[in-house]
Amino acid sequence: MKLDFSRCQMPQHWTQVTALDMHTAGEPLRIITSGVPEPKGNNMADKRLYCLTHYEDMRKMLMFEPRGHADMYGALLTEPQRADSAFGVLFMHNEGYSTMCGHAVIALTELVRTQSSETVGEHQLKMDTPAGQICAFYSGDKKQVGFYNVASFVCQLNVPVILAGMRTVYCDIAFGGAYYAYVDADQLDLALSLRNSEEIISLGRKIKRALAGKVQLEHPEDMSLGFLYGVVFYSNLQVSGSHCHSRHVCIFADGSLDRSPTGTGVSGRAALLAARGALGRGETIYIEGILASGFDVGIDAVCQYGGRDAVRPKVTGEAYVTGEHTFWLDPDDPIQQGFILR
Repeated sequence: MKLDFSRCQMPQHWTQVTALDMHTAGEPLRIITSGVPEPKGNNMADKRLYCLTHYEDMRKMLMFEPRGHADMYGALLTEPQRADSAFGVLFMHNEGYSTMCGHAVIALTELVRTQSSETVGEHQLKMDTPAGQICAFYSGDKKQVGFYNVASFVCQLNVPVILAGMRTVYCDIAFGGAYYAYVDADQLDLALSLRNSEEIISLGRKIKRALAGKVQLEHPEDMSLGFLYGVVFYSNLQVSGSHCHSRHVCIFADGSLDRSPTGTGVSGRAALLAARGALGRGETIYIEGILASGFDVGIDAVCQYGGRDAVRPKVTGEAYVTGEHTFWLDPDDPIQQGFILR
């Protein structure tokens, strides 16, 4: 008997979820395409909170092993909040649901570009996120896509962090769609390389824990955004070439290491550089990640936001489709929610 597994039929009582996988500068994105109901809520912030209390099993199933891994990232598309937005999007990772994600926005925009019949000219794509409405853009005949981020601003500068067995580490706190602590890796003699990933993750976790009880973060408009999402280690010296301004390695959520330079992370960095007079309106720099792939980031506009000086960053990059999946959940599976190994 010839076996054909190309069209397997699973029992009807099993749960089925489909997804499309992409990567942006090496950072994965799993876009859920069916099998998850529309989350309830009047706005994207409410929908995010609904997912935190009702969709945790789904998140773990898709992000954790054996279907994902410790650094997996996902996106759930929703109905838009605003009339001029094409859709809403919620972002998920190994710890929960984030407020904004630049690499995911770039991937989603690239996906729209590949499905568009428009072959010339620049096109606008608006999407709603918990952090606000994002205006993305793409050209039908070009691979590079991008977005104009939410208002990004500096929160605190030169915050001392004392870690056990180490000298005092100084960091800056900025918001670029989420709050990050920015640490100069060169002051720690920290190599931002693939072979040093375990040390980077460990140190990022320590700094995040130390700051958790030290820094109080209050977003000007939405209290649910007021938390420290990650730690960005940067270096102006450890770059792959003269075209690079700096290198970023971000440790976010529960010790996830971003393969890209982090879209919201480079946005917050743009705000920091602007505050120090090192990046002006209309100027663009290239920031690379741990794989030496990266994003262009510039300041499209300066503004006031919540009584603070702020900037509107413009971020561009490239994303690629890697696969299409149909996931099944057998109700008799003893590890339905998966697991994480480091």
